[in-house]
Amino acid sequence: MPFEIFDLPDYPCKRDMWDALREESRPIVVYGMGNGADKLIRRFEKYGIRIADIFASDGFVRGHHFHGFRVKSFSEIRGEYPEFVIILSFASNKAEVISMLEEIDDGYDMLVPDMPVAGEDEYFDREFYNSHYDDIIRAYNSLYDEESKSVFSAVVNYKLTGKLKYLRRVYSTTRELYSLMPCGNIINSIDAGAYNGDTVREAKAYFKSLKKVYAIEPDPKNFKKITKYSEAETDIQIDLINAAAWSSDSFGEFSGSGNRNSTISATASYENKKTYITLRKIDSIADERIDYIKFDVEGAEREALFGSYETIRRDRPTMLVSVYHRSRDIFDVINLLHGEFPFYKLYLRRLRCIPAWELDLILIP
Repeated sequence: MPFEIFDLPDYPCKRDMWDALREESRPIVVYGMGNGADKLIRRFEKYGIRIADIFASDGFVRGHHFHGFRVKSFSEIRGEYPEFVIILSFASNKAEVISMLEEIDDGYDMLVPDMPVAGEDEYFDREFYNSHYDDIIRAYNSLYDEESKSVFSAVVNYKLTGKLKYLRRVYSTTRELYSLMPCGNIINSIDAGAYNGDTVREAKAYFKSLKKVYAIEPDPKNFKKITKYSEAETDIQIDLINAAAWSSDSFGEFSGSGNRNSTISATASYENKKTYITLRKIDSIADERIDYIKFDVEGAEREALFGSYETIRRDRPTMLVSVYHRSRDIFDVINLLHGEFPFYKLYLRRLRCIPAWELDLILIP
């Protein structure tokens, strides 16, 4: 699809979404409940931003309350307030939900705050942008093609403003993402953050020569699912590793949720039961040549990369690294990899999602 071109925000940035909301005179209504809304409300309290109401989609209102508010329907909100500002508090990559949100964005003033998936300590606000501007410019200049730079600029603009216009024309399909890779040459791969096996299936579909996958997954519920899948898989060999990818072979505290937000970070976004798990560095997993590594480890990407340096230098595998879990990932991970491994071309792509999740760095040797 055609990409819209955006420039990076001016430096120094003097105003962001949080500034605008502090000065907003219209009622501010939050769309959605759950963990995302919990984080958003804590952020609003820090900034002194007042919420007028909380609502859910028509048909999903059951008379319940959330943070002391009776949850209203969108129809009720429209009938009660002649003007209002919508703040979206949930995420989705479902096409029908994204289309619905874009329709709302067309008809109303809606902002989508960028909140880190892992941790709440760093938000990508104007102070963050200004203090890390040199690192941001360095990461931008490290990207290989103009499409990558367009994605980078659009995402940074979105993070500062909360406006969906920066995301609506800057995304790729899964097929377009894999078209960057030497798919016919990938035989052995490592999937760090294998979840329930969905990305193993995806790799199998695109890597026609694929024979073996080392699937690393720490969450017990997810591990049961991928175990069931591997037992039925007959075309490729799947070696299962119930551990978290890390910088060393050791043990660590793990917050498990049975979904993609399981993490070994003590500052996880979700309040989950904590257990101790095995931590594994990728360098200790495979002696054979590795052609592809995927890192989607819920905010532990830097640590997992540190534990992969020997494999990367030895084999120069194609890599896909998620760079959206923490606010600094979009520049920090890019600068780390470009500095340590200058023999890679770095492409930045994002799959269609609201907010700016599913943001991936693709490294081609």
